[in-house]
Amino acid sequence: MDLLLPSIGLLVWTLIAFLIVFFILKKFAWKIIIQSLNDREKGISDSLETAKKLKAEMALMKSENESLMQQAREERSKMLKEAKETREKMISEAKEQAKLEAAKVITDAHAAIQTEKMAALTDVKNQIGNMVIEIAEKVIRKQLDNKVEQEKYIQQMAGEIHQFGK
Repeated sequence: MDLLLPSIGLLVWTLIAFLIVFFILKKFAWKIIIQSLNDREKGISDSLETAKKLKAEMALMKSENESLMQQAREERSKMLKEAKETREKMISEAKEQAKLEAAKVITDAHAAIQTEKMAALTDVKNQIGNMVIEIAEKVIRKQLDNKVEQEKYIQQMAGEIHQFGK
């Protein structure tokens, strides 16, 4: 049982050695140990604070990125809309220009047709007038005594003119 219970002398000498080591540590090492613990605690708290700031900055950057992405999407859709409107405007202007040119061509064609028609009618009238003059000249030259023969000759000439007109 002596092995399990220490003697009083051993306890006293152990206590004295402990107190000497304690005072030496308190005098020389305690401040350094406390200082290093405080420095370490401060370093850890600074690191945690920096991590919080970085996390806040990352969240801010994320929201800014989302905002920029949203603006980019809006700008892209605006540009697409403007491009579509420009395309539609160009198409409608081209159609309108084509309609105007077609109307001008049609108007010019109608005018040319009218001019040609009037020229042809004038030519036909001139030819008919010349034929009438020729018939009248022939009738006058052929002085027929018989009225029936004169009528027959006029009918014959009119038939020739009529066949010529067809």
